[in-house]
Amino acid sequence: MKLYSQEEMLNEMVGAQGSPAREEYDAQMETFLIGEAIRQARLSKNLTQEQLGEMLGVKKAQICKIENGGNVTFRTISRVFQAMGINAHLDLAGIGQVRLW
Repeated sequence: MKLYSQEEMLNEMVGAQGSPAREEYDAQMETFLIGEAIRQARLSKNLTQEQLGEMLGVKKAQICKIENGGNVTFRTISRVFQAMGINAHLDLAGIGQVRLW
C-alpha cells in the first residue's frame, strides 16, 4: 500500500497548486478556519451566538454565517474580536502581521 502526503492527495483530489479548483478550495479552507477561530473565541468567552450578535448589533443568523465561513472580511473579523475584547493579529505571509484589534 502506497502512502500519500497531504499535498499529493490535494493535487490528486482537488487539483494542482495554482489551478482554479485548488485556489477555490484554499479560499474555502481559509474562511472555514477563520470562522472556526471566531467560534472557539466565542466559546472561550462563554458567549452564545445570540449574545455575540447583540454585542455587534446583528442577528444570531449572521454570527452563524460568520462562524461557518460566510461573510468573512477583515472588518468583520476585527469587529468580532474587538467586541469580545480579544487582541488578534493576522500573519500575512511575506508581508508581516496586521493587528486586527
